[in-house]
Amino acid sequence: MSVVKQDETLFQLAKEAMSKAYVPYSDFTVRAAIRTASGNLYKGCNVENAAYPEGVCAEGGAISAMVLGGDTQIKDIYVIGKGDQLVTPCGGCRQKIREFSSTDTMIHICAFRRCA
Repeated sequence: MSVVKQDETLFQLAKEAMSKAYVPYSDFTVRAAIRTASGNLYKGCNVENAAYPEGVCAEGGAISAMVLGGDTQIKDIYVIGKGDQLVTPCGGCRQKIREFSSTDTMIHICAFRRCA
């Protein structure tokens, strides 16, 4: 496994999305930030719903913002969970990320203070 330098711009952008998360049931915030192949930045947060699992994951929210912005190619994506534990995308989000990725796409799995 190689060590990749943390992108502070994307890391901070994802952390900013924390205050927007709607998590009245789990109190577990997840944030995501994307840099596209064209250099544009997008962020997303998780939004829970009482009709679980009908909420929106942070990764899906960021991807939706990216598509709305006219981009379709993820260069880097940061996924940040609450606290010190690393958070990985769920199976559905892994598929969504794959739909907009290339072999050069980097997926950064992070805790609130660090990335793996």
